[in-house]
Amino acid sequence: MKIGIIGSGAMGSGIAQIAATAGHDVVLIDTREEALAKSKSNFESTFSKLIEKGKMTEEAAKTALSKITYSTQNDLLKDASLIIEAIVENLDVKKKLFSEIESIVSDTCILASNTSSLSITAIASACKKPSRVVGIHFFNPVPLMPLTEIIPALQTDHAIALQCRDLVKTWAKVPVICRDTPGFIVNRVARPYYSEALRIYDEGLADFATIDQAMREQGFRMGPFELMDLIGSDVNYAVTESVFSAFYYDPRYKPSITQKKLTEAGWFGKKSGRGYYNYAEGSSMPSPKDDAALKTMISDRVITMLINEAYDALYLQVANAEDLDLAMTKGVNYPKGLIAWGKELGLETVRQRMQRLYDFYNEDRYRMSPGLRG
Repeated sequence: MKIGIIGSGAMGSGIAQIAATAGHDVVLIDTREEALAKSKSNFESTFSKLIEKGKMTEEAAKTALSKITYSTQNDLLKDASLIIEAIVENLDVKKKLFSEIESIVSDTCILASNTSSLSITAIASACKKPSRVVGIHFFNPVPLMPLTEIIPALQTDHAIALQCRDLVKTWAKVPVICRDTPGFIVNRVARPYYSEALRIYDEGLADFATIDQAMREQGFRMGPFELMDLIGSDVNYAVTESVFSAFYYDPRYKPSITQKKLTEAGWFGKKSGRGYYNYAEGSSMPSPKDDAALKTMISDRVITMLINEAYDALYLQVANAEDLDLAMTKGVNYPKGLIAWGKELGLETVRQRMQRLYDFYNEDRYRMSPGLRG
C-alpha cells in the first residue's frame, strides 16, 4: 500500500516515519526543497539513535529509509491508496489542496486530513467524491504518542473510517472514532484542564506553581501551566479561541485574558524563554504553597470540570465511553479516563460539586451536563 504524505513538518515527517517503518512505500511531498532535505536528515538521525538504543536493527532502518521518496511534485501521488495531509491549519488552503489532489489520484484513493481542529465535513465539501474524505488526527510527537483520532465527516463512507481505524492499528497506534465536532475528543474534553486552572489563577486563589503541584499530586504528569509552556501558550490559546468560536461562543470554552496577554507579549513558554514561568538562564522555578486544603480545592474543581466535559461529550455522542477514556489516557496521558474517574468518585459527588460551582458563580460556564444528571 502506497501512502502519500503532504507536508514535511513535524507532523508530516512523523506520520511518514511510522508508515515507512510499518512497511509502506511513502511519498513525502512539500513545496520547499529545503524542508524535504531537513526531513530526510532528521530521519537519518532518528533511525541512527534508534539503532544505538537497540530499538531498531540497521537492516530495518535501512529498509524504512528506502521506503521514503521525497518530492515537490504532487503527480507522484497518482498511484497512492491513501493521502494524509499535514499542512497549515487553514481551511481554505486545505480545501484547495484536496480539490487539486482529487484530480490526480484514483477514485479509490482515501483522502485524509491530520487537522487538529478544523471541520472534516467542510474539507470534504471541496471534493467531487466527499465520501472518501476522513480525518486521521495524530498527536505530536507522532512516533511516540499512541492515540489517533479517526473522524468521519458527515459525507464519509463509514467503511472508510473503519478501514483507516484498522490500518493505524497496524502502525502500533490506538485509534478512537469520534464525531466531526469542534476539537474532536482531546482538544474539546481537555479544555477545562487549562481554562479552569486559569480561572482559579485569575480569581487570585492560587499561583501557577501551586496549581501545577495540586494537579501533579493527582497523577497528572504535568500541571496545566507547565504543560501550556511546553505546548506554547500561543498554540494553546489559538486552539481555545478556535473551539470557543466553533461552539458559538459558549461560555464553557471562553479564553482567559491572562493567556491572551501572555500571547500578546510573546511569552509563549519554553520556546521563547518565558511563559507562565521564566526559563531564562539563572532563573529559578517558584515554590508551591504548602497548603493541603488549597490544593484539594484546586484539584477537585479542575477534575470536576473535566469529568463534566467528558460526560457532556458522551451525552452528545461525540464518542463512546471506551473511546473517550482511551483518548484522554493515551492522547494526553491523564492518570485515569474521565468517564471511569467520574464513576470512581461517584456521580452524585460530581453532581454536587458542579451544583456548588453553579450556585456560587451563577454562570452558564458551570452548568451541569445533562449526561451527569441522575
